[in-house]
Amino acid sequence: MLLFCVHAAPSIPRPRVNARHNRIGPLYHKGWYHLFYQWNPDSAVWGNITWGHAVSRDLLHWLHLPLAMVPDHPYDANGVWSGSATRLPDGRIVMLYTGSTAESSAQVQNLAEPADASDPLLREWVKSDANPVLVPPPGIGPTDFRDPTTAWRTPGNDTPAWRVAIGSKDRDHAGLALVYRTEDFVRYDPAPALMHAVPGTGMWECVDFYPVAAGSGAAADSGDGLETSAAPGPGVKHVLKASLDDDKHDYYAIGTYDPATDTWTPDSAEDDVGIGLRYDYGKYYASKTFYDPVLRRRVLWGWVGETDSERADILKGWASVQSIPRTVLLDTKTGSNLLQWPVVEVENLRMSGKSFDGVALDRGSVVPLDVGKATQLDIEAVFEVDASDAAAVTEADVTFNCSTSAGAAGRGLLGPFGLLVLADDDLSEQTAVYFYLLKGTDGSLQTFFCQDELRASKANDLVKRVYGSLVPVLDGENLSVRILVDHSIVESFAQGGRTCITSRVYPTRAIYDSARVFLFNNATHAHVKAKSVKIWQLNSAYIRPYPATTTSL
Repeated sequence: MLLFCVHAAPSIPRPRVNARHNRIGPLYHKGWYHLFYQWNPDSAVWGNITWGHAVSRDLLHWLHLPLAMVPDHPYDANGVWSGSATRLPDGRIVMLYTGSTAESSAQVQNLAEPADASDPLLREWVKSDANPVLVPPPGIGPTDFRDPTTAWRTPGNDTPAWRVAIGSKDRDHAGLALVYRTEDFVRYDPAPALMHAVPGTGMWECVDFYPVAAGSGAAADSGDGLETSAAPGPGVKHVLKASLDDDKHDYYAIGTYDPATDTWTPDSAEDDVGIGLRYDYGKYYASKTFYDPVLRRRVLWGWVGETDSERADILKGWASVQSIPRTVLLDTKTGSNLLQWPVVEVENLRMSGKSFDGVALDRGSVVPLDVGKATQLDIEAVFEVDASDAAAVTEADVTFNCSTSAGAAGRGLLGPFGLLVLADDDLSEQTAVYFYLLKGTDGSLQTFFCQDELRASKANDLVKRVYGSLVPVLDGENLSVRILVDHSIVESFAQGGRTCITSRVYPTRAIYDSARVFLFNNATHAHVKAKSVKIWQLNSAYIRPYPATTTSL
């Protein structure tokens, strides 16, 4: 399938959505994964926001169901916006969501529940007669109050209420998260607690709050995720994440939650929400996690918007897709960042594969890899830099930054080197995924991980960037990357998922049988070896309407 002109459409399973923010209220229920998303049924641009609904048995193959909710009441007449699902101990499912009101477009919080919780597909939803259940509190602007989180409970009998966090900002442009307590999801404490605020970060959208296993212990050692209401304690940290409306990036920080005061404190003030770490340094926003009780993991979805023109979106009839779902864990080796990795089910799409081991990459070299058709690939690569080359560099190279650099075409002392994907034979189109090493004034090495879109497409209606950031590399570690290539999308994960980058690239020549893969080394002083490169062709997975006559795949 083609989009506008010859921008190739993705074929790894990605529900398409005509939306601004889209993943909402994900949950697992009676054998099905549910994904709700914001959708405009009338156009590929913002407006008339409803809730689409898709279900899957395996997070790969998706079936579209009828719309879950539409803007049909005064409290949501201007849009049924983002929200989150909470499963109660008795099996009840509650969905809190933001509605934009008819009269003033104020943002209020509303409650909906399945008409029949025994229905595995949750096909019908009923809005509460009590709506709206929350309105903006004093001091908060009427349009600065949105996107409730999944609710959580804290241990003990003295404060058994559920907690819900909502994103906002104050009059001084500090981004913040408010916490409300409720017993029944209809009545709430009138005075919300201020969970956390960061000056200068602006409106916090799509706030997410969840625990991760820290240090040593059964949960951390097993790699399991934690249920949202996992008790705070020595072996548990809490992640606070916000999508910053100002720059359209998703930031997170790791810290400590105090259930007595409903406040959260970051481990590092320098890495606080909105000024520190990001989930993804590319085209990735409005993300949401949920806890999967079957595989005991926390799963993250992000919204991958378009980088072509609105005119192109209108002509092709849709805009935006979901990222590949990722598992999320605390990196217990560093203790200071998360690890994100494609869900294991993606490996079920792998077909034929090839391995390339011990490939020497001389300075200034480009090496083609014969993998056949290279439009849908799963790549795992490990690189090694000659230690003597790094030691011989005496100049300090401290000015490099992925986003302001010349990209893969630039030449530094110890970088760039990596892979060129979605490239054509003469490299007139290419998306570069690479490492760049810096030697500081103290002789230490830092590693940047970057993704260069500058030559990704001949199309002239695109925004093209170089994305990236530092990636932690511990003593004794080689440089590793996993890359998922899907026609017009490239999702990359460095060092086991410590730093991630997503790009929408829309090649016009490197499509179908014309797409190629290359290794390259553009460093001036580093001999690099590709110790191991494994590349699998990926099968496509279907996204289609749900067959009304059956309840199984």
